[in-house]
Amino acid sequence: MSPSPEERSTLEVLTISRPDQLKALGHPLRLRVLEMLGEEAGQAFTNRELAGRIGIDPGHLHFHVRMLLKAGLIQLADENGGRREKPYRAVAKHITVAPELLSANAAISDVHSSMLEEVQRGLAKYSQTGRFRVLTDAVRIDPDRLSDLIDQAVKQAQSEFDPELDPILLTVFMHPPATSG
Repeated sequence: MSPSPEERSTLEVLTISRPDQLKALGHPLRLRVLEMLGEEAGQAFTNRELAGRIGIDPGHLHFHVRMLLKAGLIQLADENGGRREKPYRAVAKHITVAPELLSANAAISDVHSSMLEEVQRGLAKYSQTGRFRVLTDAVRIDPDRLSDLIDQAVKQAQSEFDPELDPILLTVFMHPPATSG
């Protein structure tokens, strides 16, 4: 059996080589859209469906979806099945960044700044209510294995999606200790 058009045109890995593509990764909502579409490679979702899964207003998400589309990180699905809204799907199952692009400090700084700003907003808004939680631990494990464990935990959490609950933003940073010890 031959693969469907969606399966044929979904890359296994897309290597980001343009600054505008890297900049498109600089917002947590856009990262979440890419994550959702990547998990469901070949499956298409409309802006409204994506917004419903994330738990935000579709009008707010539309800007972010257009930016991902313009950067070539998502694409319009070949078929819209007669639906009014356009369905989008992942360009690739996985995204990597070209090493030469990572050396462009300004572009990568935008991504880092966006993530840190989101964490700071959450801390300011929820730290006094107990709804902002922090876990810091030094572990001795292969970084790829740790990434796999985090992916498993996120997939488990996503499988327990409850539209009645407010969304929770999970931000994970992994790095060697900046100080010895």
